[in-house]
Amino acid sequence: MAHSLTFDAISEATPGPKWTARWQRSWPAYEAWFVGRGGDTGPDRAACEAALREYMPELVPVHAQLTKLAGGSDRAARFLSTWCPPSYLGGCSLAVATSKDDIRLVRNYDLSPDLNEGLLLHTAWTGRRVMGMVEFLWGLSDGINDAGLSIALAYGGRQETGRGFGITTILRYVLETCETVPQALRALQRVPSHMPYNVVVADASGAAASVEIYAGGGAKVQPRLVATNHQTDGSAPDRGAFTRTFERSDHLDGVLSEGAVPSSLVGQFTKAPLKQDRYGEGFGTLFTAEYEPLHRRMTLHWDGDVWAQSLDAFEEGSKVVRYGSSTSAPQYSGDVDWVKVGMDYAAGHQPDWRSFVPWWVDVA
Repeated sequence: MAHSLTFDAISEATPGPKWTARWQRSWPAYEAWFVGRGGDTGPDRAACEAALREYMPELVPVHAQLTKLAGGSDRAARFLSTWCPPSYLGGCSLAVATSKDDIRLVRNYDLSPDLNEGLLLHTAWTGRRVMGMVEFLWGLSDGINDAGLSIALAYGGRQETGRGFGITTILRYVLETCETVPQALRALQRVPSHMPYNVVVADASGAAASVEIYAGGGAKVQPRLVATNHQTDGSAPDRGAFTRTFERSDHLDGVLSEGAVPSSLVGQFTKAPLKQDRYGEGFGTLFTAEYEPLHRRMTLHWDGDVWAQSLDAFEEGSKVVRYGSSTSAPQYSGDVDWVKVGMDYAAGHQPDWRSFVPWWVDVA
């Protein structure tokens, strides 16, 4: 079975009709996931908005504007706050390579093609220009701002949860409010995450850091500029063998220890063992993102194809990406069961593809 995913590049300086259209397209799936995973039993709207005011006050006006565009419901406000959300999973490999005159942050986004928004969004919501790959309709899995600060996340390997925000909102906050790696580290240490994650950051000065973030708060800088899907606190990742997190981490260690030229780092991510092709199992590399802090630009890479974008010369457009087939992959049929999609995904289970057809995937 072949999979495909449409990637859209959209620019909208302030939240408006383009974001609203995306909300209307995406919210039915997200709402079912949110409700199905117990989101309605989480903190109420007042608590969510109070948490935003306490930890990320600069985003309060943005959140209010997005909530209004989303219809203004309590459920939409709580969902968009991402304060103590339901748990969710992912994969990903991250690394930074530096030299005297160049620095590159590269990430692979590993997941099912059925569970990614495929949206590259260019904004100036707080006055600072930011572009990056969107999750949860306004958060970011990776991105760069007009100071050259670049950031990306990887799932920390455990479904442990605590009182905190969804990590994609935290990454948005970092890019909206920070210019340097030290500033980003202070923000990551101060704003609590609801689950464990690994984050890498790099800036235009050549500074870079890798950080382990813990459920409920706390962050620890790591000595290696790599991250996959486990942490160094002695915990065992939930799906370590399936995601091959240790194999990928060891490979990246070897690449950087050999003195990788920054411009060549992306080549490692487009081949095994970093590139994953188990799309039928719900775990494949959907895109490779290469960030260049010195030039305030990024490039998306797929097999034999690239899409370069710059903060200074962003171009809207769409691109359909087709992924490999798997003879063992089950076939899609039947109506969409969004609750089942969300519950299977958030629980870390292999989805039963026979029972639903994801809304953003064309099935060939």
